[in-house]
Amino acid sequence: MRKTLLISGSLVVFSTSMVFYAFRGTQGKTDIEFKIHINEKLIQESAFGESPTFAIWLEDLSNGMTQTVFVTRRAAAGDWEGKAEVPAALPCWFKVHKLENENEDLPTLEKPAPLAITGATPKPGYFLTRVRVQTGTRWICWIEVNLSGDYNDTYLEYDSVKKAEDLFGIGQPALLYRAEIEAIEGRVIIPDIAGVCIADSQDGNVIQPPKGISTASRIFDELTIAMVKPNPKILQ
Repeated sequence: MRKTLLISGSLVVFSTSMVFYAFRGTQGKTDIEFKIHINEKLIQESAFGESPTFAIWLEDLSNGMTQTVFVTRRAAAGDWEGKAEVPAALPCWFKVHKLENENEDLPTLEKPAPLAITGATPKPGYFLTRVRVQTGTRWICWIEVNLSGDYNDTYLEYDSVKKAEDLFGIGQPALLYRAEIEAIEGRVIIPDIAGVCIADSQDGNVIQPPKGISTASRIFDELTIAMVKPNPKILQ
């Protein structure tokens, strides 16, 4: 009986300690929550019918350092169904990935991006992810998205004038969203379109004005960034 009581008491103490530890981990912290709704109709109308490739990252306004929050599996693993690389898929995030990993290599099946930031490509509908930061810190939130095969009158599958084919099936180029935020609980921001991302732009600037874009601006038909109260985590 005494042994049972000792074990029960130890479990209570352990549980209490873990709860205290979990709540302590939220002190002075705020979660940045990204809520995205993926437009199913546009996916069905695209040439390949595959959910978009996208990446989310933060840029610290105090020092310019970046932190990837999430990237879909195809880009994270370089899984392009027979193609070695598709640099036009997410040109801006690929630059971020190189800086964060201090090398010039794109992710591959043999050397993918870290699992901590990688997730399955979400199906149409709502997608939600969070990242925890110090309360009051200021960030630029970046979101880059590309829907393969979303051709229009400007971005053609085959350009008969130039006699050029879209070899990678990119369609309209990756679209880049930007929002500047301060991590104060309760704030909600809708990011703006900052431009499109062109891997082989003639002037060397990856980010270009969003000219010739049509349906690409509706791949995400709902997109918000909210500063929310962190949920305590037993395991960090």
